[in-house]
Amino acid sequence: MSAIEPVPARPLIREGCPDTQARPPRSLAPDLARGLMLALIAMANVPWFLWGQEAGAFGVHVPARNALDTVIQVVLGLGVDGRSFPLFAFLFGYGMVQFFRSRIDRGLEHRTVRRMLRRRHWAMLLLGFLHALLLFLGDILGAYAIAGLLLVWIFFGRRDRTLLIWISAATALFALYSLGSMVSGLYLSTQPDILEAMDAGGASFSMASFRDIAHGQSNYLVAAGLRVGMWAFSLPSMALGFAVPVSIMLGWLAARHRVLDEPWNHLRLLRLAAAAGITIGWAGGVTRILPMLGVLDLPDVLFWTFMGTEMISGVACGIGYAAAFGLIAAHLEGRTRPATNTTAAPAKAPEPAVRKRDLSPDARSALAASRSYGAPASPVTAVTRQVSAPVRAIAAVGQRSLTFYLFQSIIFAPLLAAWGFGLGQHLSTTTSTALALGVWLISVLIAGWMASRDMRGPAERLLRRLTYGKQDAAAQAGAQPIAEAMP
Repeated sequence: MSAIEPVPARPLIREGCPDTQARPPRSLAPDLARGLMLALIAMANVPWFLWGQEAGAFGVHVPARNALDTVIQVVLGLGVDGRSFPLFAFLFGYGMVQFFRSRIDRGLEHRTVRRMLRRRHWAMLLLGFLHALLLFLGDILGAYAIAGLLLVWIFFGRRDRTLLIWISAATALFALYSLGSMVSGLYLSTQPDILEAMDAGGASFSMASFRDIAHGQSNYLVAAGLRVGMWAFSLPSMALGFAVPVSIMLGWLAARHRVLDEPWNHLRLLRLAAAAGITIGWAGGVTRILPMLGVLDLPDVLFWTFMGTEMISGVACGIGYAAAFGLIAAHLEGRTRPATNTTAAPAKAPEPAVRKRDLSPDARSALAASRSYGAPASPVTAVTRQVSAPVRAIAAVGQRSLTFYLFQSIIFAPLLAAWGFGLGQHLSTTTSTALALGVWLISVLIAGWMASRDMRGPAERLLRRLTYGKQDAAAQAGAQPIAEAMP
């Protein structure tokens, strides 16, 4: 066996030597996707604050009061509930690779960047704990932090093929589980004796009960203890279930190939992913709305019947939304693939045929870092269209996604929870959805104002301080911003 050690695809592993090559202009697509995603997150989260009302026909939603409520719940069931969560995880994974790449390009050594990623995820776990304790049961920062800690440790430096094998295996196994759950649930729905025994044994479950416990308590200190306790209990299943790890690793793969950084180079892939993902996602959401339409009314004890299929379709829909946002951004910017007679992007060199165990520790580390970095940037293409101010403001929300994710809870919790003004007890689906979109629009206005003054979000500044310490002087000096925590 040859003792030749592999060389990274480009000279990206170096000790404190800044990259003299100018970085390409920041693409609109990742930030636009994050900004639009927060509108979906707001609509998905606000029903959790509608405490003190009966359980609706599906999920955490309250009963529809009129035809408009029904229409909105159908739209949310098909395209938002269970779909924004995987989209968030995908963009979070995408942001990990962006973070790693940007720090390498600034001259940091790759082991230092890995340590920074670990600190970043521990800081996110702390922020998630505080978010759940102070404001919102449904915090997702903690789940992403735990998933990030484990996945980066195990998989971040693996080959694309290895990631695809693990993603495919996990999807196949979860699909079998989902099929079994669906068949079992539908069979049990025809067995009244078994259902009666299950109900007597306490197997029934209602999302509305969690909603009322978390946000229907008038004593703030008691409510805080209940929220953080339920958050901690659900954290392992949220972090290590199917949707989050698979979506994060798919985000890694997309970022390694700069699918959203350079959407003009991946239009065919983005069109296919958008069409297939959204179709699968909305089709899978049908099982959420059938009970509301009176077509399939399963008892509460069989709440798990379609959870698996809805989760798989939710991941597909989240990927489809990310692809659609990338297509929108490519159209808005007007960038195109460079002409064939221009200098092509430097290709990633193939790895030498040598077994990993024959490499020195430094060579193994360098190889893993090269894989994590992904493809080098393609030749820069000019923006041929002027992006409008509203679109730039939405992208500014995406650049400050952690701040404006927390901003939603800062508005929702005191306004709607029982320990605050308690308005959640009185709002309908229509009024709460309008509130969610209104809060998002306020975020857009604030983000646009902050961008005009080149201001970072306060949550991003805090996370930066917790993550970097004194190891990223370029960032402290005002280098090009990267979405720091969320996705």
